[in-house]
Amino acid sequence: MNNQALNTTNNSTTTKISPLEGGGALISGIQQIGIGVENLYEAWKYYIDVFKMDIRILEDNKVAELMLPYTGGKPQRRHAAIAVNLQGGGGFEMWQYAERKPQPIDFEFNMGDLGVLVCKIKSRDVGATFEAFSRNPKINIVTGLTRNLDGNQTFYIKDPYGNYFQVIHDDYIFKNEGHLTGGAVGATIGVTDIDRAMTVYGDILGYDSILADKTGIFTDYEGLPSGNQKFHRRLLTHSKPRKGSFSELFGPSYIELVQALERTPRKLYEGRFWGDPGFIQVCFDIRNMDVLGQKCAELGHPFTVDTTQKFKEGSSFDMGDAAGQFAYIEDPDGTLIEFVETHKVPIVKKLGLSINLKNRNPEKPLPKWMLKALRFGRVKF
Repeated sequence: MNNQALNTTNNSTTTKISPLEGGGALISGIQQIGIGVENLYEAWKYYIDVFKMDIRILEDNKVAELMLPYTGGKPQRRHAAIAVNLQGGGGFEMWQYAERKPQPIDFEFNMGDLGVLVCKIKSRDVGATFEAFSRNPKINIVTGLTRNLDGNQTFYIKDPYGNYFQVIHDDYIFKNEGHLTGGAVGATIGVTDIDRAMTVYGDILGYDSILADKTGIFTDYEGLPSGNQKFHRRLLTHSKPRKGSFSELFGPSYIELVQALERTPRKLYEGRFWGDPGFIQVCFDIRNMDVLGQKCAELGHPFTVDTTQKFKEGSSFDMGDAAGQFAYIEDPDGTLIEFVETHKVPIVKKLGLSINLKNRNPEKPLPKWMLKALRFGRVKF
């Protein structure tokens, strides 16, 4: 018996998936994982203390006018901030309602429920991170140090707000800041049918390489809600390095799809609004929104929110300190995937320095010195 699973079977699957290619659409990586919170600055301080998410990319207080399908049919004022860890990986978008009381989940969360279940955090030394986190009274470790589906070390923690994070091994680093962890490197997403979900995660998002595909009871889930039950799990990555302006900051990423086999899963946002507490979305940095939209529609997952309908293609939607376009699709179970095409992003806000990306080669990464200048946006609480 190995350390990965109890009573597991390797499923016979095809490891060659057709990713989104051609026509000019480009996905550069996971830009951020969205997290609905009840107190933005309190949550942000925790994420800085634990995950070093201390580089502010943008922050604003505005009305979310275009998310009407997910905000009760009317605009909602919110306070939002995006922050990253300069060691690499995606960031967190922390999102708080300003004039509406956020509604937490009103049923017991279980692994295999439908939605973003876990945010994956990268570490070059998972064992050392486990030891250090074990000595930190602020951190609630809910599993032992065990093995992930791919055989590498892993463990899970639960933040004070009920969100689960998995620390996984990943050697890629953008800028060595001496931290135990980098940023968000993926997500675990609950689905009703893994093969059906591959239209979104394989064909559209380009996760064309299956690292592991197993069915059984898994030791790394012990300590998670209903983690002792039987699941089908598939761990995905992309076979080719991502391209684009921020691709070297984001680095490689992983999506784990999990299907509950012993219970009927529930939607995590059933009866709630986008932005209510929990993981609200996985966001991808992209170029050529119109081409991507056509491809998504052809594959049966049309944009449900699309700023290009209000701001013509090529123009920019004001995102506070940044500007660009954004759109959303739903996976087959309603989990939200966001696409952001960034046109302008602040580098040194105090000096008014920003990068205009509209006229750059979309495949060419930004110079590392330029991205490293984001350190001037470091915040402390």
